[in-house]
Amino acid sequence: MMLQKLQSSTVVSLSQTVSYHRHNHHQIVISLSGQSEFGIDGVTSLVYPGLGCFVMANCDHTFVGVGDNELLVINLPLVFTDNNQMEQRITQLFSRSGYFNLDNQSQRLIQLLSLEMKASPDDELLQQACAMTLLCVLHRHFKIPPRDKQSQRIDIDIIDNYIERNIHHKISVSQLAAIAFLSESQFYALFKSQIGFTPQRYILQKRLQLAKQLLQESQLTLADIAQICGFASQSSFSQAFRRLCGISPARYQHSFYNTVIIFD
Repeated sequence: MMLQKLQSSTVVSLSQTVSYHRHNHHQIVISLSGQSEFGIDGVTSLVYPGLGCFVMANCDHTFVGVGDNELLVINLPLVFTDNNQMEQRITQLFSRSGYFNLDNQSQRLIQLLSLEMKASPDDELLQQACAMTLLCVLHRHFKIPPRDKQSQRIDIDIIDNYIERNIHHKISVSQLAAIAFLSESQFYALFKSQIGFTPQRYILQKRLQLAKQLLQESQLTLADIAQICGFASQSSFSQAFRRLCGISPARYQHSFYNTVIIFD
């Protein structure tokens, strides 16, 4: 294993066959296009443009492509014998395995650097320089100034974006915690304190908000709406809707259309 420099960086496409392994180096994976699914430390999540993951050395993980996809993969040594500053940055980034969300500025820079790497795949110096730049960008992106636990807040915009893009799938608290880069217990306590109710209730409300919109604006069947909104079945959708909205989805849809007809 080379200790003085980044081991390798490359743009890859994952096959649609689930693979499972571990490796003795840290790894950063960033989605460039399409979707992939990773399972890291028992947390499974879709990874698409704007998302990525840190995979610590010797961490068991699974991965599979979902249709056409491209990812940037950066493999990192555990020790930089000639660069203490870079070693410190890697140590800070890899405090734990998990998923992360990127801001628009970081996404644009990563896309541009990845294009350069794809254009000259045999230029080792260019690959090293681009990967080193990306590492510095990520370190800047995740550098959080010290603050009291009482003042710590979750970026709800990141949570909302993840829920919106994955609302037709099952979404767990552990997935949201990984996106926020917190442990599940930390995330749960902080989220409930900040929002006023549990993450599960928040996800359910988002599903029902979308369901209401579809009931008002489309002629989809209740079964289709249940599937689009991520409910396990039409029955579970109807039960949740009635419990939180005080009316069945069928009656809600019917009353809305009656209102429209009256105003016509």
